[in-house]
Amino acid sequence: MNMLTPAKIMPEHLQRRAIVYVRQSHPTQVLHNLESQRRQYALADQARQLGFTQVETIDEDLGRSAAGQTQRPGFEHLVAEVCAGQVGAVFCLEASRLARNGRDWHHLIELCGLVRALVIDSEMVYDPRLSNDRLLLGLKGTMNEYELTLLQQRTREAIRLKAQRGELQFELPVGLNWTAEGKIEQDPDQRVRQALGLVFEKFTALGSARQVRMWFLREGIGLPARIDEGTGSKLCFQTPAYSAIRSLLRNPLYAGAYAWGKTTSRTVLVSGRARRTAGHAKPQREWTVLIVDHHAGYISWEQFERHQAMLAENTNMKSRMKRRAGRGGQSLLAGLLRCGRCGRMLQVVYGGKQGNVPRYQCQGEKGHLGLSRCLFFSGAGVDRAVGGEILRAVDQSAIEAALQAAARIAQQDKQREEAIALELEQARYEARLAARRYEAVDPDNRLVASELEARWNAALRRVEEVDSKRQEARPKTSKLAMPDQDTLLALACDLPTVWNDEASDMRLKQRIARILIEEIIANVSEQGREIALVIHWSGGRHSQLRVEKRPTGRHGQSTAVEVIAVVRQMAGQFPDQQIAATLNRIGLKTGAGNTWTESRIRALRSDHKVPCYDAQHGDQGVMTIEQAAERLGISSSSVRQMILKWKVLPATQIVAYAPWQIKRESLDLPQVQQMVDDIKRRVRRPSCDETNVVPPLFTIM
Repeated sequence: MNMLTPAKIMPEHLQRRAIVYVRQSHPTQVLHNLESQRRQYALADQARQLGFTQVETIDEDLGRSAAGQTQRPGFEHLVAEVCAGQVGAVFCLEASRLARNGRDWHHLIELCGLVRALVIDSEMVYDPRLSNDRLLLGLKGTMNEYELTLLQQRTREAIRLKAQRGELQFELPVGLNWTAEGKIEQDPDQRVRQALGLVFEKFTALGSARQVRMWFLREGIGLPARIDEGTGSKLCFQTPAYSAIRSLLRNPLYAGAYAWGKTTSRTVLVSGRARRTAGHAKPQREWTVLIVDHHAGYISWEQFERHQAMLAENTNMKSRMKRRAGRGGQSLLAGLLRCGRCGRMLQVVYGGKQGNVPRYQCQGEKGHLGLSRCLFFSGAGVDRAVGGEILRAVDQSAIEAALQAAARIAQQDKQREEAIALELEQARYEARLAARRYEAVDPDNRLVASELEARWNAALRRVEEVDSKRQEARPKTSKLAMPDQDTLLALACDLPTVWNDEASDMRLKQRIARILIEEIIANVSEQGREIALVIHWSGGRHSQLRVEKRPTGRHGQSTAVEVIAVVRQMAGQFPDQQIAATLNRIGLKTGAGNTWTESRIRALRSDHKVPCYDAQHGDQGVMTIEQAAERLGISSSSVRQMILKWKVLPATQIVAYAPWQIKRESLDLPQVQQMVDDIKRRVRRPSCDETNVVPPLFTIM
């Protein structure tokens, strides 16, 4: 410091406090540029040597830029102290530490001049009241501002040119590494590559990032991630988060493309000051650098673009979105339902113990006006009703659905086995490594040996856990043996069976729905008992559908209305055992998906106040096939042929597959008696077309 300048320090200055302002522009400088920190903190000792007894150090702005776009609480504290008139001098290593923009710099100089405070740096003492010192301070502030602008411009241009050549190195995501030659390559760890490849494969198959995450959670497979431990990053496998999967799918580096400048910063005025925020994503067309086929990726660029389109289509909650994607999940109509009251797209929320029960709702103006929801209803009944409409419109997609479902289940099993095998191989390697470390240590050094022994034991336990996991997975895979193609083709001939099968791929059904349907306008009646649906089919046709809204108190495992109707028709005429057999032959199940038994029929009748079987019903002139066979003196099969094959004996059924009911007087008909005589005399009748016509299911007589 110039020895002549201390003459400007007057007793009135020494009676007040001296403030030492410490600042560095970036957190990296705070960690590594320690010499600059020491020099700035040493200004406090220089202030005491100049005669200041009260010295305060303000270092709240370490790691903050002084360009004027970042809030600096330390500088604001300094300005407040100067305005209070209790500061005699402001110490800084150089003018750039105080400010790099003219606004902050000249404002501080103006305040120091008003309260007769000095500005002292490593070169001299400045008195802002003196014109020469004020001019010199102004020039220094302008030069600092220009210097910063020039440095930033040169740095940005150099970085941009290097990035355009694909040579700018930055932190790569997990699964990619820089080579010594400055090239990007895939991680040599096979388990890492296999796990990342599964993410892209499952997204292609399932169509939803959420479904990908649920698959990984269900199969117990972890995703690689880097964890910063202070001394460096460590690679580990952990439960995948939804944000991590979306980040993987959106990163073009995995598609072999070198991309830089994908985000930008924004500057806004807050309380009269410029504030800059970074990390705002830019559209792909505005990326600074994009070099396709720059390195070997996990997927192709064309596949990456398809993934981005699918992710964009999956944003179903935006009312102005065009086509929506079939993403899997438990809801058939996600992204197709629009509110008939406000025009917004209905949201899908999942409830239940396992989080797989869909429910459609429209938030309406609830989000920002605090109003109630427009409408909401359960998704099971609506999906089932619209699915029935789709089945009437489609009759040739079942074969493809069955084959794809079989292939995907087999592929999933194979991928799961490969992931567990790689996990077991890594666990065994870590166990062998722990063993070598334990064997290499001096046995007398018990402090180290005991710790290494504990790590070895932990590694061995990890091997046992993974091996047990593999053993548990094997029986699960063996039970899922796929039928051959002929069996699947035979099954596919019955489209309703394939559609309603729990193993059918929901994503395929969603795609079929989106091919056939543009959108569905949904509304709920004022009484809340009925859901009105207007289906806008592709091609311009419209149809209306009304679905009963499940009343409060009814759950998803309630008995179907068709079942209750059949029981009401048959009760009083047939025993509970025959009613249960009839329902099982029809294919109707309980609300929980179980088959019917005599005890379950009895409980259902009790709940719905349905009368029990009347043992005296036989006196009303109605007989069963067995009773008629006994009276006619022939076999039951012959009576059945008289009903179905020869059609000479009138008989009725309450519902399809229910026991036949024969009136007593029908046995005395001439054609019946003639047929009975022919059967007893073994007279061969001329052949005729057998038309075993079975009444449609669920037709109540």
